[in-house]
Formats: sequence, structure tokens, C-alpha cells
Amino acid sequence: MNEAVERHVGLDAVMARAPSENFPVALRLLPKAVQGHLRAIYGYARLVDNLGDEYPGDRLAALDWVEAQLDDLFAGAPRHEVFVRLAPTVEQFGLDRGPFDGLLAANRLDQHKTSYADFDELMEYCELSANPVGHLVLAVFEAATPDRLAASDQVCSGLQVLEHLQDVGEDAVNGRVYLPADDMDRFGVDAEDLGAPVASADLRGLVAYEASRARAMLEGGRGLVASLRGPARLAVAGFVAGGLANLDALEAAGFEVLSRTRKAGAARVLGRLVRVYLAGALRRGTGSP
Repeated sequence: MNEAVERHVGLDAVMARAPSENFPVALRLLPKAVQGHLRAIYGYARLVDNLGDEYPGDRLAALDWVEAQLDDLFAGAPRHEVFVRLAPTVEQFGLDRGPFDGLLAANRLDQHKTSYADFDELMEYCELSANPVGHLVLAVFEAATPDRLAASDQVCSGLQVLEHLQDVGEDAVNGRVYLPADDMDRFGVDAEDLGAPVASADLRGLVAYEASRARAMLEGGRGLVASLRGPARLAVAGFVAGGLANLDALEAAGFEVLSRTRKAGAARVLGRLVRVYLAGALRRGTGSP
């Protein structure tokens, strides 16, 4: 069992999707050491998602393998290459195990929970599936104050909602629906609509509504950007800008999410990054909250 899992999650395979994510995983302008720490964190999150979403065998057993790897990591004896790469980051910043366990718990939940009654329930899922990443990133920048963690949770949950909107069709094929059930009822959308070749007007309306929620959460991240300095500000601005740029791309496509995945191009992301970063600098310079 362990050998089969390890063949499926080699480091190269785990990191292959980094360039296609909604946010810059490690901006090239960041110091090389910081890039390495962020990539190590991303590698763990991607590994867990790969096993929870794609592993062809017993996924719960594969996630148990991850837990055993975490045990070894925090005992000071990492084995798999993803965890060996992560070990210096955990040691240097004294990272808590909780966020790693949260990401693991989210993927275990995905194995049996396939829908969410309302937005509040979806946000509870995001507390496990997305928010831990922000906590780890702020820990790497030694900037994890309570106010920043709360703002980071909004940004990370907004990014998770965006990803769910981009993947509506793919998730439906896999038997999962992350659109809140009460909102689906309100907009007249049912599960069959999610498997159509092109999104209906009702589904587009629903996606637009959920996108507005994600945008509000990401816009709230501007204050977080303004509270940070140096590489930390640049990195977090990248998260916020990547999310906003991809929401712009969704809107430009009329919220049609079924015919293809809507992704922002590099120019759109860069434009957003410049505006978010400079706005954060201006807010800090004027003393705005």
C-alpha cells in the first residue's frame, strides 16, 4: 500500500500544477529562501489534494499514509521527499501541526460529504480546506497576529469559493457539489444543470452571486496587504490579486463555467498585483486601517 501511494505522489508530480494555480505560488521577486518555504507548504497541500481527489485506490487509506508521514515529520524523521523538503520550514519557524491536520481533515471529509446545505456550512469546510494555508504563510513571514489571521481566513476562503466556481462541472462529474444547496434552490438550479455542456442562465446567475461573495472576501484582504511589509506584502498581494484577476475572468466570460475553465492570463494577474500592492503601500503610508 505505501509503495503504491509513494509512486503516485512523487515530488515532480505534486509540483506540476503550481503554474496553473489561481495565485502565484512563489513569486519570482521573492527571496529564494522564501520561495523555497512557500513551495514546501504548497507541496504538502497539493499532495493531500492529489490523494483525496485522484488516487485510484483506497483514498482514506492513502490519507492515513499522509498522517503517518506527518507523525514522522514532527518526530524529526521525515521519510517521503515532500516531507523531507518541508522539514526545514517546520523547524525554522516552529510551525504548528494543526494547519497540516486541517488540510488532511478536509480531504477526509471529501470522501463522504458531497454537498453543503448553505454558505455557512461551506465556510466551515473552508476552515479546513483553505484557511490553514494562510496561517502557514503568515507563520513563515513571522506575521501571524490575530487580526491578520482573521483577514487571511477571508482571503483563503474567497480563493476556495473561486476554485469551486471554476470547477463546477469537474466537481459534478466526481459527485461533489460545492454550490450551497439553498442558493441552488433560490436560483432554480439542480444537479443535472451542473453536467450540461454550457451553463444555463440560471446557473450563470448563481455563479455570479457566489462570485460576488468571493470578491467581497478577497477585497477585504487589502487591509491585510497594507498591514505587511517587504516580501510578506508582495506575497499576500499575490494571493489577493490572483483571486481578483480570476474573478474578473469569470465575469468577462459572463460566468459561463461549464464549457471550459476560466483562468486569468498573466497580464491580467500582473495588472491586479500592481494595483493591490500599491494600494496597500498607500494605505499604510496614510495610516488608513
